[in-house]
Amino acid sequence: MKTTAGICLLATALFAQACAFSGEKDMAIDALGVKVTPEENREYSYTDKKSGYWYGTTHQETPEWWSGWNMAKKRILADYAIGIDDEAIGIDHMLNRKEAGECVVFPDRIERHWGHTKEIFRMFDNVPVLYVEVISSADSIMLTPDLGHIAEAKYSKDGLFLTPNEAPDKRILITPAGKTSFTVYGNGMKTGSDSEGFILTYGTEDECLALAEKFRKEGGAMTRERRERINGLITEYNRVKTNLPSLDDALDWITITMDELITEQQGKGIYAGLPWFNEYWGRDMFISMPGACLVTGQFETAKQILKDFAELQDKDPESETYGRIPNRANLEGILYNTTDGTPRFVIQALEVAKYSGDIEFLHDLYPAIKTSINASIKNYTDKNGYLTHADADTWMDVKRNGIPGSPRGNRANDIQALWYAQLMAGSEIASLLDDTGSAEDWSGLATLLASNFERDYCSKDEALIYDHLNPDGTPDKQFRPNQLYCFDLVNDEDFKQRVTRRSWEELVYPWGVASLAQWDSQFHPQHENWNYYHKDDAYHNGTIWLWNNGIAMQRMIEYGQIEPAWELFKNMNRQALVEGAVGSLSENADAHPREGQSWVKRSGTFLQAWSNAEHLRTWYQHFLGIRPDLLAGKIIIEPRIPAEITSVETSVKIGDGTLHYSYKDGKISARLEGCDAELDIREPLGQQDSPIFEGVTFCQPNPLESYPCFATYYETALTY
Repeated sequence: MKTTAGICLLATALFAQACAFSGEKDMAIDALGVKVTPEENREYSYTDKKSGYWYGTTHQETPEWWSGWNMAKKRILADYAIGIDDEAIGIDHMLNRKEAGECVVFPDRIERHWGHTKEIFRMFDNVPVLYVEVISSADSIMLTPDLGHIAEAKYSKDGLFLTPNEAPDKRILITPAGKTSFTVYGNGMKTGSDSEGFILTYGTEDECLALAEKFRKEGGAMTRERRERINGLITEYNRVKTNLPSLDDALDWITITMDELITEQQGKGIYAGLPWFNEYWGRDMFISMPGACLVTGQFETAKQILKDFAELQDKDPESETYGRIPNRANLEGILYNTTDGTPRFVIQALEVAKYSGDIEFLHDLYPAIKTSINASIKNYTDKNGYLTHADADTWMDVKRNGIPGSPRGNRANDIQALWYAQLMAGSEIASLLDDTGSAEDWSGLATLLASNFERDYCSKDEALIYDHLNPDGTPDKQFRPNQLYCFDLVNDEDFKQRVTRRSWEELVYPWGVASLAQWDSQFHPQHENWNYYHKDDAYHNGTIWLWNNGIAMQRMIEYGQIEPAWELFKNMNRQALVEGAVGSLSENADAHPREGQSWVKRSGTFLQAWSNAEHLRTWYQHFLGIRPDLLAGKIIIEPRIPAEITSVETSVKIGDGTLHYSYKDGKISARLEGCDAELDIREPLGQQDSPIFEGVTFCQPNPLESYPCFATYYETALTY
């Protein structure tokens, strides 16, 4: 080993004070620690609320291809390892994560314990800084980076500079947390244990050095600020206290992990998911907005997201996507290849106004809203008022070799429901802003659309809303969850209830909502089974999509079927707490358990925005029944509380005030502070008897050998 010259300063009292953590008071987030065993080896994630995130596994020694430190779309560091050196007892080695006596994941940090040594990993808000705190009784501590994504490693007097393969104009600096001397240790560094760990910073060399100095001086304040912000997410406006601690913990965790995805990578936005969808998808973002921003009281964030995306609208009248809000926006470009993101943009603009009571921001959005509707009327609607689109321009958008994996014709049912909602929301906004002509035109078109929909899409005898109309006008009878989004276009309540029951029993498994009924010849029970089919063939043809749990539970709750909905909700809480990415819901899951298993394998992104957001929306809007409309000066409170929950205390931000909500033994009380609105409190209703829903059950998978997709076995497994 060689000693690096010029670094001889001892750790100072200033640093010790700045980085002290043990003296802080406990916060609510400190009670949310999830202990993970080596056998479980769960994923965990943190973001810096800007462009960076860390995604890792608790115990795995060799990083997955998607693991590590990411900056925007660039993977800059795969992983690191820590070690100790204690001459007195002859210990000189790297610490194996699988041998950690305890690993605990908290909302703001991960801790690993080896008896003699503790590692604490942290990120910070709005700065590209990692702090790997190492507290040890050993003489020295070590950190070695994984060089799998590194083009060059170079030592200087200030530390180890790494050049990432994907960001050759940037550097990662690894340096002792205290300004102590260090020595080269293989590809890493060794320093005295009094340094209390290592700082990793990202930027140019000068930026890296400045960030390191900033952390040495302000590390304590940076830690406290981040902890207080995260803690505030579950104590200020989203405090939940029930008689079920596991429910409280799951809701707290999902609220926090959902917030991780609200970032400022390219203006304000919501990442679609981690570890690989760290970019803004318009569709995903506006589906997520109610659960991510509205029920959590982050109205200013929601307004800014809407304003930033309005700026990205396709404003070229000659473009074939004129008027659309982007489907995807990242630092590499903008795509407009979806139909549903634009209606959801308009719908959410109105919803934000209802929650916040603010209509002034609508003036800024209105040009984009008006363009989006009028462009669709001119270019994309047929004689029946239906909104037309390409085969793969819905949320079921996968293509392989340019061929849609689940083609939905040119008039999908959920697109018509969204188009109707866009017209109605646009009409209401136009009225608020005194554009009466547009308001009347748009509401008139919505009426035409609704009058035709029930005739063209509803098969009353089959309890089916056709998934789509083909270009020749013939209906498609595949049984998919999209029909649950269409109820505003149907007047027949008996029919809608029968559709709800049939959907529950043919699509809703204990682990989530399948994208296709299992009796369909195109059904694939598992997302990935490479020896039989390509994963894209399964993606929307059987694979579970957790975001659809929200609408499935909502429909059941609306028809008094609270307990079946609650069973699904509980199962999702279990996922967040004991499997997969800590504190989060995944994008997908198999519809059928693997051989020898009783529960299904998760798939897709492990931390998915719309899965988490729809879970939160369902809790606040439908179980608790809180539905604000400050534009009308009222807040409806219509609880649908499961029997297992006997008490609820919560507080929710609405407008400029706070709604205090209490439920105890079947009685509801609520009061509103700081906001002028009428509370319309309705008596809580429990499970309702109904002949339509008598004996309703979850869908259960058939034997694996019954599915046609297993008819052909490929010796060489299909790949990406």
